[in-house]
Amino acid sequence: MRLRLPLILVLLGAFLLLTFVPRAVQLYTDWLWYGEIGYEGVFLTGVTARLALFTAVIGLAFGFLYWNLRHAQRDVVPHPMFVRLSQQTRPVDITQSVRRLALPVSAVLALLVATTASRGWLAALQFVQRTPFGTTDPVFGRDIAFYVFTLPVLSGALALLLALAVLALLMVVPLYVLRGDLILPPPRMRLELSAGWHIGGLLAIAFALVGMQIWFVQIPDLLYSRTGPMVGASYADLHARLPALRVLAVVAFLCATFVLLGAARGRTAWHALLAGGAFIAVAVVGVLGVPALVQRLVVVPTELTREAPQLERHVNATRLAWGLDDVEERDLSGDARLTLDDVRANAPTIENVRLWDRDPLLQTFGQLQEIRTYYDFVAVDDDRYWIDGRYRQVLLSPRELNPASLPTRTFINEHLTFTHGMGVTLAPVNQVTTEGLPILFIKDLPPVSSVDLHVTLPQIYYGELTDNFVYVGTRRREFDYPAGAENVFSAYEGRGGVRVGRLARRAMLASRFGALTALLSQDITRDSRVLYYRNINRRARMALPFLRFDQDAYMVITDAGELVWILDAYTSSTRYPYSEPLPDGTSYMRNSVKIVIDAYHGDVRAYIADPTDPLVQTLNRVFPGIFQPLDAMSADLRAHLRYPEDLYRIQTALYTTYHMRDAETFYHREDQWEIPMLGAERREPFMRRIIMRLPDEDEAEFIFMTQFTPRGRDNLGAWMVARNDGQQYGRLRVYRFPRQSLVFGPRQIMNRINQDTEIARQISLWDQRGSEVIRGELLVIPIEEALIYVQPLYLRAEGGRIPELKRVIVAYENQVVMEETLDESLAVLFGVMPPSPIQDPDAPAPPPAATPVAGDELLRRMQEQYERLRTEIDRMGEMLRQLQQQRPEP
Repeated sequence: MRLRLPLILVLLGAFLLLTFVPRAVQLYTDWLWYGEIGYEGVFLTGVTARLALFTAVIGLAFGFLYWNLRHAQRDVVPHPMFVRLSQQTRPVDITQSVRRLALPVSAVLALLVATTASRGWLAALQFVQRTPFGTTDPVFGRDIAFYVFTLPVLSGALALLLALAVLALLMVVPLYVLRGDLILPPPRMRLELSAGWHIGGLLAIAFALVGMQIWFVQIPDLLYSRTGPMVGASYADLHARLPALRVLAVVAFLCATFVLLGAARGRTAWHALLAGGAFIAVAVVGVLGVPALVQRLVVVPTELTREAPQLERHVNATRLAWGLDDVEERDLSGDARLTLDDVRANAPTIENVRLWDRDPLLQTFGQLQEIRTYYDFVAVDDDRYWIDGRYRQVLLSPRELNPASLPTRTFINEHLTFTHGMGVTLAPVNQVTTEGLPILFIKDLPPVSSVDLHVTLPQIYYGELTDNFVYVGTRRREFDYPAGAENVFSAYEGRGGVRVGRLARRAMLASRFGALTALLSQDITRDSRVLYYRNINRRARMALPFLRFDQDAYMVITDAGELVWILDAYTSSTRYPYSEPLPDGTSYMRNSVKIVIDAYHGDVRAYIADPTDPLVQTLNRVFPGIFQPLDAMSADLRAHLRYPEDLYRIQTALYTTYHMRDAETFYHREDQWEIPMLGAERREPFMRRIIMRLPDEDEAEFIFMTQFTPRGRDNLGAWMVARNDGQQYGRLRVYRFPRQSLVFGPRQIMNRINQDTEIARQISLWDQRGSEVIRGELLVIPIEEALIYVQPLYLRAEGGRIPELKRVIVAYENQVVMEETLDESLAVLFGVMPPSPIQDPDAPAPPPAATPVAGDELLRRMQEQYERLRTEIDRMGEMLRQLQQQRPEP
């Protein structure tokens, strides 16, 4: 025994060391990181709330469970149970052994219960700081805040108490059996009076808690029912299940009283069985059977008539929960025709037609601008800037460092020397060189700009690709960028990072990263700093773990030439009554927060973008000092805010159905829309960010656009825009075509393009030469009340990696034209070239020429058509000669 005790202590110590020390190291280093970014309040609030909730629950659970176990063993055991393990040992009193287990069993169970309950710390804080929605549910008249903030906490608290009562029952009943206080049949059941009171009391508590759950939780939960043709309480729920649940709750309270009466009479067991049987019978008949009969016999024969009020509630709640209640609607004539004057009046729209798709442009950036193998372009983002006095849409991609691509992957290279990416590549959406390559406004290393937009602080220490830890301020020089055969080095002078400090902190940081070299390295000094959580998405989630984030973060160049990331963050809930949920249960969402992360310093700033959202108001109370008003964001950053992609996708998908407000129309889906999907490989909806002038507006603006087609048809039914600029930010507008009009949709235009013989011939000719033809995205460009479609064609030579823009297809109504440039295609459609075409700034100036007149233009077009026909005739003649040569001799 003397040898076993030290061994047990050693094993216990090893278990604690392996379990709690790593967790303590992580908590400590996380605390240092939260201090670095100024978010100690988030860390302390979370830890304090968890600890307080854990302490309260573990105290309650342990006290309740331990008292019940000790109370069940308070008297001398009337019929102790002995077990002899072998003939050589004395009999062991099992009941006495079980008495010793009361403390550890209660402690372990209480620990498990408290650990589970502590995960609800945020819900508890939101309940305490809850903010009213100002909207009530249509059935019970409660504010929506009750369902979002109060109901989850109430449900969790009742479930916790019921779990404790059930656990106590599961422990004391076997204990009374061991003691002989409870004798099970056969021949007959017998229960000692004090044991009967104990078990009866626990059963009564359980029945009372079940009754409270039904009354306070299950009845409100009817507003999330799916028994009808929509989400929310249906006719059968309101007229059958709701009364049945109220009766069942009363029955549960009566059962609790009946069990206590049985305990007083010494008939606890039989009263408990009768109460349980009665409760189950009422639940099966009233809650399950009667509503099913009402649904089948009353609702189904006249479902629309019965469910019309509930359908209206569902539609209204869904529109309100998803921000669709304020969508502006405009009607279009459907028969507008474009003229040359219309094209000229919309010059900003024409000048910003996006001819470069993200994927081909990303490949081109990778080949032309990665410079070294350890640089990567991860994504290309749409944005807009005022460049040289003009409002221009551009495509921007940061040049990030990829440590996995370093030629030599050592600790020094990965964590001390190669610490950051460098600069960006920025191109306009619609300009190309004579070789079909994009014009680059910002390029090379260090970044060089050919316009009035400059990058003055190009180092990227925090990015989308970046995720490893690095030490800065060390004795090693940091690689900055290559300059020919030489390398340029720099030193980090930013605010980011946690100071290494003395040996203890240094050891904790090294343990956190599992890097013994970081502890022993002579290059790392006390004043060095370590940068971690450098991936911007992970950094934002760590800083604000109570938000959800959009998948598309984007980089912005400030007026000072610094690089910052902007991320869209959402508040969301799964508890909005009657609202249509996503597959993950989310039924309410707002883009209430904009996150700005400095690519050099790593600062994280959170701005409230929607101050009317009750969820963000509540979070602002829970975490005071974390959020700033949107007015505190600098004007140059506010000018680059975008409507978030994830929310827009959800809203447009829902709007295909929930634009129908009338209950009968909604029930029959008479005006159901769908978002056109094109592409054999990537089935993506038509959603594009473009600069354009809306039909009823005076100025061009940056918008997010999608189209709708009637379900099962290809013609266009409507299009929606999310506005991004100035005071119009966040507003949604829908332009509807008359239902009787025929406006070609994207799929119909694609079919026309595929059927065009000239386009098919040119693509076939390129294919015969071994080149790969890449079809760009089909762009829908509204001009006034009409639409034109634009599709770029890219050509990649055999064995090549750089796509080149070779043709631009433009379709208008039943006309399809393909020329080398957008301007030439528009010229064919509308007679002359649009005014002020954008030229390649690096291309040599063309020689002066006389201004062409209409006759000259017509003659040139006829000459081109003649050459094409002659080429086609020559090709057909060659095919005939080949066929004649292949015929057998007679």
